[in-house]
Amino acid sequence: MKRFLLAIASIVLTAPAFAQFSSGGFELDKHNLYYGVRIGLTSAGINGMHMNNKLGMTLGGVIGLRCSNYTPVFLESGVYYTERGARKDITKINFSYIEVPLLIKYGFKVSDEIAILPFFGPYFSMGIAGRTKIADHSFSSYRSFNHPDMGFKLGCGGEYNKLYLELGYQIGAADIGDGDHFTAHTRAFFVNFGVNF
Repeated sequence: MKRFLLAIASIVLTAPAFAQFSSGGFELDKHNLYYGVRIGLTSAGINGMHMNNKLGMTLGGVIGLRCSNYTPVFLESGVYYTERGARKDITKINFSYIEVPLLIKYGFKVSDEIAILPFFGPYFSMGIAGRTKIADHSFSSYRSFNHPDMGFKLGCGGEYNKLYLELGYQIGAADIGDGDHFTAHTRAFFVNFGVNF
């Protein structure tokens, strides 16, 4: 939690400096390329395991391109580090993933400085670490779960003067269970904050 708060503080303190630049961002009336940084929280769970959600952190960078000269449709991708898993009583399952989404966004201009951007699209991710903790005992989650995952994201973002905030939900379509004893699918609510350039 300390590293998450430190990262939030860094973005908040540097955001005014980023906001003064006129390049990048969701300029809905122009054909443009943008890129940005994101930090956020996930409330993740695992369908099929009767466990509760657990909080995790997300860090990433994005790049996007306006796809049409006539409508404000954007295609956005990027690379994220994201923490998922589940917990119940004395059991906690932790996963770390590298995730690559491919999102379609449509921009609605609210004012000269504010845009609303609903989005939808698939994501692809690969597990890079995982631990299961039961009471004081800890062991690798790789023994019980498959590493790759893919699914879909749905949500809505808002931008104000290059500052960006989004809320959404993602549901895994791939079975991350061991295939023989149980099936499992990831799920997560997420909120991300960042800056677009």
